[in-house]
Parts: sequence; C-alpha cells; structure tokens
Amino acid sequence: MKKFNFRKVLDGLTASSPGGSSGGGSGAGGGSVHPGGTAGAAGTPRDEIQETLTSDYFQICKTVRHGFPYLPTALAFDPVQKILAIGTRTGAIRILGRPGVDCYCQHESGAAVLQLQFLINEGALVSASADDTLHLWNLRQKRPAILHSLKFNRERITYCHLPFQSKWLYVGTERGNTHIVNIESFILSGYVIMWNKAIELSTKTHPGPVVHLSDSPRDEGKLLIGYENGTVVLWDLRSKRADLRAYYDEAIHSVAWHHEGKQFMCSHSDGSLTLWNLKSPNRPFQTTIPHGKIQRDGKKPESCKPILKVEYKTCKNSEPFVIFSGGLSYDKACRRPSLTIMHGKAITVLEMDHPIVDFLTLCETPYPNEFQEPYAVVVLLEKDLIVVDLTQSNFPIFENPYPIDIHESPVTCTEYFADCPPDLIPVLYSVGAKHKKQGYSNKEWPISGGAWNLGAQTYPEIIITGHADGSVKFWDASAITLQMLYKLKTSKVFEKQKLGEGKATAEIVEEDPFAVQMMYWCPESRIFCVAGVSAYVVVYRFSKHEVNTEIASLEVRLQYEVEDIITPEPEIIPPFPDASSQLPSLKSLSGSTNTVACEGTMKDSIPCLSVKTRPVRMPPGYQADLVIQLVWVDGEPPQQITSLAVNSAYGLVAFGNCNGLAVVDFMQKTVLLSMGTLDLYGSSDPYQRQPRSPRKSKQFAADNFCMRGLSNFYPDLTKRIRTSYQSLTELSDSPVSLELERCKSPTSGKDHVNGHCTSPTSQSCSSGKRLSSADVSKANRRGPGRPPFRKAQSAACMEISLPVTTEENRENSFSRSRSSSVSSIDRDSKEAITALYFMESFARKNDSAVSPCLWVGTGLGMVLILSLNLPASDDLRQSEPVMVSPSGTVLTLKGAVLTFACLDCMGTLTHPPYEVWRDPHSADDGEKTRKRKLVMHSPSSSQDMGDHQFAVICSEKQAKVFSLPSQTCLYVHNITETSFLLRADVVTLCNSVCLACFCANGHIMTLSLPSLRPLLDINYLPVTDMRIARTFCFTNEGQALYLSSPTEIQRLTYSQEMCDNLQDMLGDLFTPVETPEAQNRGFLKGLFGGSGQAFDREELFGEATAGKASRSLAQHIPGSGGIEGVRGAAGGVIGDLTRARIALDERGQKLGELDERTASMMASAEAFSKHAHEVMLKYKDKKWYQF
Repeated sequence: MKKFNFRKVLDGLTASSPGGSSGGGSGAGGGSVHPGGTAGAAGTPRDEIQETLTSDYFQICKTVRHGFPYLPTALAFDPVQKILAIGTRTGAIRILGRPGVDCYCQHESGAAVLQLQFLINEGALVSASADDTLHLWNLRQKRPAILHSLKFNRERITYCHLPFQSKWLYVGTERGNTHIVNIESFILSGYVIMWNKAIELSTKTHPGPVVHLSDSPRDEGKLLIGYENGTVVLWDLRSKRADLRAYYDEAIHSVAWHHEGKQFMCSHSDGSLTLWNLKSPNRPFQTTIPHGKIQRDGKKPESCKPILKVEYKTCKNSEPFVIFSGGLSYDKACRRPSLTIMHGKAITVLEMDHPIVDFLTLCETPYPNEFQEPYAVVVLLEKDLIVVDLTQSNFPIFENPYPIDIHESPVTCTEYFADCPPDLIPVLYSVGAKHKKQGYSNKEWPISGGAWNLGAQTYPEIIITGHADGSVKFWDASAITLQMLYKLKTSKVFEKQKLGEGKATAEIVEEDPFAVQMMYWCPESRIFCVAGVSAYVVVYRFSKHEVNTEIASLEVRLQYEVEDIITPEPEIIPPFPDASSQLPSLKSLSGSTNTVACEGTMKDSIPCLSVKTRPVRMPPGYQADLVIQLVWVDGEPPQQITSLAVNSAYGLVAFGNCNGLAVVDFMQKTVLLSMGTLDLYGSSDPYQRQPRSPRKSKQFAADNFCMRGLSNFYPDLTKRIRTSYQSLTELSDSPVSLELERCKSPTSGKDHVNGHCTSPTSQSCSSGKRLSSADVSKANRRGPGRPPFRKAQSAACMEISLPVTTEENRENSFSRSRSSSVSSIDRDSKEAITALYFMESFARKNDSAVSPCLWVGTGLGMVLILSLNLPASDDLRQSEPVMVSPSGTVLTLKGAVLTFACLDCMGTLTHPPYEVWRDPHSADDGEKTRKRKLVMHSPSSSQDMGDHQFAVICSEKQAKVFSLPSQTCLYVHNITETSFLLRADVVTLCNSVCLACFCANGHIMTLSLPSLRPLLDINYLPVTDMRIARTFCFTNEGQALYLSSPTEIQRLTYSQEMCDNLQDMLGDLFTPVETPEAQNRGFLKGLFGGSGQAFDREELFGEATAGKASRSLAQHIPGSGGIEGVRGAAGGVIGDLTRARIALDERGQKLGELDERTASMMASAEAFSKHAHEVMLKYKDKKWYQF
C-alpha cells in the first residue's frame, strides 16, 4: 500500500502549491513538459498494469463502401455473370452482385468514367475515362486491379463497343474516326476507319463525333457507325468500304438493332424515332414522335425533347419492346424525367424521382442475333437505382436489396456500435419489417452474380444515421454488409409547421427544422436520445407494443444572464442554489406538458416547435417518452445543443450548449438543473472575471455574436447539410470575423488548413485588439439571412457551426480561446458545454467510495464533476427528488474537451451503469416486471476496486489520464500542436482498450491506455469538407466510418487482424459459369443469313494484315493487376485459372518479343550469308599465291 500513499503525498504537495488558478495552470501547462512530476507518479501504475496492445496490432485499410455511387455517369451489365457496374464522375467504379457482393474501385487519375463494357463471362471490365484512357480491370480477384491501360494522345474517346466473345474493342472518337484495340495485349491495331472514307466524298461537312458503334447481328463483318449529325454508315470491315449510308436531318443520340440484323432504330434530338431497313437506306421506312401532339392539318407532329437512348428488344411470343428515355413534350415543363416502354400498341410512361443517367435492358440471351426476350430494365438515376419488371403488364419495380437510400434525406450525423447485444438486430428488424412497402415485383432480384460468405467475423454491428428531415435509420452492419433494420421519424412528436401562423416558424428555421444534430444510444437499456437543430431533445423508450398516449414535454430556460456576475461579492448570489429549494420553482416554470406561448412583441419562454398535445398512436419500436425544448429568452432564440448524454440507471438526461447545462430527470419528468456554465464552477471558477455594468451589457444584447438566433445561421447550415460539400476554406462569412480568425496558437504559431487559420483552440489576434461596438454594428448590417459571424469548424462539437465562444487573450495560463463564432462583447461569460459523461466515480479528493457523477467538459478545456444524489431505494425513485450538486473538482486540458472514459485499477474499461431493458407497455404488470433491474459495472466494495480508478480525458489538443480520487495527472500526451482533433473515442480491441483519434489534418492515431503511448499515427484522409468532420466515428474491434460523399458511407479498419482477414470477408465478383450455347440457327438461316460465322477478326485486324498503329496515337501503360494483384485473389480453381491466364499473357508477350528477336537474327544471318557468298565468288578463281 505504500505506493498509493506515496502518490497521495505527491498529490498533497501539488495541491498545497500557492495560488489556486496558477496551480491549476501549472497542472495543465505542465502536462506537456512533465518529465518530473507525472513521470515520478506514473512509475507506479506502469508496473501494475500490463498493457497488451503494441503497434503490431494496428494497420489502416478501407474495408467496404456502402450507399449509392455519388454522381453516376455510366452503367454496364454482364448477362452471364449477372453483375452490374456503375461508373461515376469522380472516377470510381462500383460493382454489384447478389446482396453482400459490393466492390468499390477507383481510377487513380480521378477522371470521370465515360463508358463501361464487360468482357462477358470473362471476369474482366473495360472502362473509358474522360482523360481519354482505356483501362482493363481484372475482376477475378476480390479487389479488382488494372491489368492494362491505353492512353489516347491525339483524339478524344466518345464511344466504345466490344462484341460478344470478341477480343477486339471498337473505339469511336470525337474526330469521327474508329480505332480497334486488342483486349488481350491492349495494343492498337493498324486498322482505322477514317471519317472521310466512311462518309460520301461529296459531303462537305464533318459528320461530328462517333455516338454509336455496333456490329450487325446478321454479319459480324459489318460495323454500324452512327455520327452525331444524323449520318449512319454500315461499314464492311473486309472490303474496307461503306455498304450503305443513311442520312437524317436531326442529330442522332443512339442506335439499336433488330435481332435479325435487317433493321435498326435511331433516336433523335427532336424526340423522334426512325426505323431503317438495310434494303432501302434512302429514307426511314417509319418515323414516329411518340410523345408529339398530332397536328390537326395533317402536318408532322410537333417536336419534343431529345430521346437520349433507345433499346429495341424482340420477343418470340409477343410484340417487340421499344424502351427509351426522354422524348417528352416541351409543353409539359413540370413533368418529371421518364422512361417510356412501348410494347405493341401500349405505351407506358414511368416517371422517375431523379434525372435518368442511363438504362439497360436485361435479356435472357447474350447473343445479339437471337430473340432477346427482355425481362427487366435497370434504370440508373442521378440519386437512385431501380429495376423494372417487364414480365408483368403493370411493370412493377423490384425491391432493391442494396443500401442505396442512405441519402434519402441528407445525413447529418452518424453513430457506430460494434459488438452490441446480439438480440438487438432481430428485435429492430421485427419492428421495422412491419413498415415494408407493398406493390413490389414478386420475382427474385435479377442482379444475382458473385459469391459471398459470412467470413470469420461474427459479432453484431449497428450503424445509426441521423437525417435532415428528422428521421433516424438503424442499419445492420455485421460482416461488412449493410441492411436497413428500422426507421424512426422524430418529427412525428411535433405539430406540422403551418406557415403564417403564430410563431412564423420560417423566421427561426427556413428548412429542415427537425434535422437531427446529435444522437445518444444505450444498446443495453435501449434508451435512445436525439438532439435536434431547433434546440430540443427527445428521449425514446423501446416497446414491442403499440400505444396511444400523450407525449410529455418540458421547457427549459437556458440562457446566460449577464446580471448574475456583475456583483463583486460572489456570496450574494449563490452559484449553486440549494437543489431542494430550486425544485418547486423549476416545476412551476417547466413542468407543464403543454406549450405555453407568450404572444407579444418580444418572444419569451416559447419553444421553436409545438409538441403534439393530443394522444398520439405510437407503433411498436421507439416511442417518445419525453420532449425537452429550450425556449426563447427576452427575444433571443435558444442556442443549438452541443453535447448530450443519457443514463438509464440514473434516469437522467443531460445536455448543454454555449450558454450552459441542463439536467433532466426523465423518470419524474422534471428539470433538475438549468444554469449557465459559469455558475457551475461556483467558487472554483479559475477565471478572474471582472464585474461589468449591466446596463452596458444589456444595450448590446442584440448585437451579441453568440446569442444569435437560429434564423441568423440556419440558411447556411441547411445549405451545407444538403450539399455536404463545403471545404473548410469556404466557411468564412464576414471581414470582422476574419479579423478575429487571424489568430495565433499559444503553442505553435499559426494553424493552417489550406491557408486559413482554422484552429478552434487558437488565441485571438496577438495584438489583443477588441472590436468596438461600432465595428459590431457594422458587422451586423447585412441581409436578414446572412450570419454575422464565421461558422468555424469547432472540433469540440462535431456538428456544423455549433455555437461555441471564446475567451479574450488573458495573462493567465488558462486562455484557450475558441475561434468559433467569437463574441466581441460577452466573451467573458460564454463557455460551451462540449462533452458529458455519466459515471460511477470519485467526485472529490477525499472520497473513499465511488458515487454517481456527471462529468462535464467545456470548450475552454475545463472539466467539472457534478455529484448526483439519487434516492437510496428503487421504490423511492419515482417520488423522491434527485439532487445535483457541484463537487468543487476542476481539471484542465488544452483545447475543448471531446471525450471521457473510466478505467478500473487494472486498466479495464468501466462502463457506466445501466437499467436492463424491460418493455414499458408489457401486458404482464406483475411486481417483478415493474421492478427495475440495474447493472452496476463497478464493484460495490472499494477493496475490490483497489480504492482508485483512472479517468481518461481527451480534448482536441491533448489527452490526460488522472488517478482518482487523488486527481493526480499520471500521463499526458500532446496529440497535436498545429491542428486539432475532430473525434476521439475510447474503444476496445483484442480484449484491451485504447484511445482512437481523428485529426483535422487527416491523421488517424491510437494511444495505449492508461500510459498514452502512441501506437499508430497514419496520415489517412485530409478533411476536405465538413461532412467528413461531422460523420467520422470510431467503434470497438478496430472499426470506423465516415461519409465519403453525400450518398456513401466508407468503412475502414485500424486493426491488423481485420486487415489480414479482409480477403475472406469480401465477396467474389467472378464465379465459374458456363456460357449458354447459341441456338441452332437452322439450315436455311445458315445458308441465307449472311457469312457472320466465317468472319476472322484476327486475320483482319492483326499486325500481319493491318500493320502497327502510329506510336504517337496511343500509349500503352502496364497496370498493377498482374501476378502481384492475383496473389490477393481467392485460392482454388479461380485463383489458379487467373494466374495461369496472366502467366499465358506474359508468356505470349515474351514469345512475341522472342519472335521479333528471331526475325532480326534471321535477317542478319541472311545478310551475312549473302556477303559471304559475294566474297567467295570474288576469290573463287584465284590461286593461293594471288591473295
């Protein structure tokens, strides 16, 4: 026991150092230069606790990407393998098969994908990019890689076509030329179809870019070339001349063949479809404008919008299908984008929610010269993917099994839970399944390729996403898949907004007043809590039973009153009023369940939204238990909530904003505490705040930067939530705030991200210049919708532009000024609550046993501990009041506090206590079911605990580990000097615990606990926009996620073990499937149906006949997907086949080189032989003595 006494002696020495605030300051500042004090104290626990984690346990790698591909541009389908590929504007390719088979790959150049072409049933894909490069992707490995690339230097690629079972790819260009590429070697053939040879010599104008290429289904030796200006040429590849030319006076967008190869259809820019017969190419034998109005005087129907694509598919037992996108009449301006299906005389128009990017008809056969028998249409929209069933007359859509509706409403926040209770997923699914939509096709999802197995990872994972419309979605994320379980609509607790009534809601929040800003979930007790953008908190309980009940609501007045601190004698106004005397007044102020609106010129004591007062039907699932709303105070709107915590065992919810802290008892539905941050300190306030004139403060209340309304900043917030694509450099709004932002970090000079000062913990201008009131009023002279402050990225609050204010430059060591929304007048009084944590802990230094506590972290790096005095027995919990009182404990860190955690004396993570879930509306109301069952993770006796615990606290600048109850700072680690943390979480990995951090400069770091040794530091991802900062989160077992685009979730792992096992968890894109046999064409068709079978492309396009292409035309770039890429592929037959195939390719390449060398040796040998023969003839008749 001596070692503990020794630590307490050290602690006593530290505590007795003169000057309260300066002593605390040395603790905070001394942390970074601690070789002496803490190292001495730290020696003891390091001997006790064996930390098992080392750097070998960590490695960063991306695992899987979920959601809809952002900004899609191209679509392709392999009809034999049944896999779908989608290309995007950012150079990404997503390959989808059966649910679970979802692969993401990225072009290094980032150039947009123009077109995708599968090598059908070959396990390969060709992509054409906007940088005029063709790439060949190997799909026979779990992570596709590029085998070859071919970069065109002089011409721009506009269209590609790869015939079925051919190794020659036709490439059309902007100049109107057609080139041919060998897929196996990725070398350009010398065979070129020049535009001037394809069109008639008498034509004086250029036909435009190539917009279509396809070989005739009847004869593979004939290539149909469509030019943009309306010219179509059928080119005979053998005789190298045009067989026919067709001209139309409207631009062509696409061309489609009839399977017999005697007719083809074109779609045009005037909304017309033309059908051409090869026997009479002078004019189309049928012209229709499907959506054009027929003129009364017999004239041609009026033109419509362009038909961007048409497909012409035949059926053996019914009329052919003509399917096209676009072509609607111009007079219907408000009509939504549509897909038209013409089947016989029936015309069906399917209206879409988003513009159509591309569509493909899925057919029973891959052979173009057979009856196509279409069964479905895949439609790629800008923000959705739908598949239409063509086999039913009403054309229902298939139910989409992929999680592509993540962005149904923009995602505003995320939470990730790994290794959660196993019964949660089936329970959430059972209540979510009842909300399934009806009317889907009853057939199986047609994109069913690839293979997927569960892998070795078995623990359940849940992702929760909060959205701009107030909805919350729970997703099953186990085994790197994603499936929606349950959707909760938080807006249903409020009355629908009616504009022009009472409160003029648009004044507060123009759009998305229900946007979810924060979420807190206790998986064990199933308590769920949401904080919304309109300054409200909703507490939900889970029930399997439907109920009809009124929603309880409370109103909290949380506004910092300047007058509270103007008097020099702090004793006159007790900083912490007696909780018991406070309680009745709080009840009378806020206990009303109905909203009381005070009508008048100045808004006061009214919330932003109205809670429903009538009984509400709540379906099984999450049901609102209590709504807590912050109210307007003296014409000032409530501030956004910046921190949130719930504890089911205590029955308390706590939340804070830039004004102060509120603690609510959600069991008794009462407000326990509602006060400004300064009052929480009581006499422990480390800042020597000067008294000020109340009149002067009141005079500028309206100009106060921090006490701004939601209406001031919300338009910009919604814009950012909706687009989610603002970079950190685009957040500045006013020259005044920019002046304030030119700040200097107290430790490391300027903090820069892209040239802007962005540190949320940097000091104000080094000159210490204060803004005059005139400057402030100038700053506020702007349009009603413009915010009068810069919404800087406060790392403490991971939501966008949370209101956190600053301290002015001070002499003492506590100045940690915040750069977010600086208040020029009230900066002395504002300090945001940035982190909250309920825990069984030691509240004071002399405590001998743990007790319920609330840890409070602020934007200035201060940590306060509040004691919670709960009724002794469970029976009294509903009637006796809960007391909340300050402990007087104040700890300090650099930068805003982000997270708390607690370790026991053995270094094991101690979880907060919780109440075991019981159904609040269970039919069985026996005494046993009504009694609460609490799980207290902390052992009851102090002997078991070793009479101390470790508190882990991380701010945006540093991490500290304190020993409790002595409050000695054992370890300190300065995480970053030049940047700031956006997210920090204490997580478990390999039965141990560590601190995971994500920094604004893109670094992901892990630190051991409790000693804070750096284990991992990788520059992973620069924060290019606020969306990443807002959604990044870590969870247990080495996993993390963030929103990589407005529509996609990127998951990653920082665990070496998971990186090693990732290959087993990923799906196979390629599975061995027999190519279906071609139908027997019959004797007569074989005799008169053309000579398609006798066409030898190799002979025509090979080097021997066509010669080599010009080297300057295109450059071959070998890819990384060779043998190295295959080593990562699955073993067995597929892997062996892949290796053999690539080895054969390489062998062929080497044989080609050997062939060239042999030919040159033969040529030189022949020359030598000839020369030798000439010498022999010269000296043949001479005698030896004549030489």
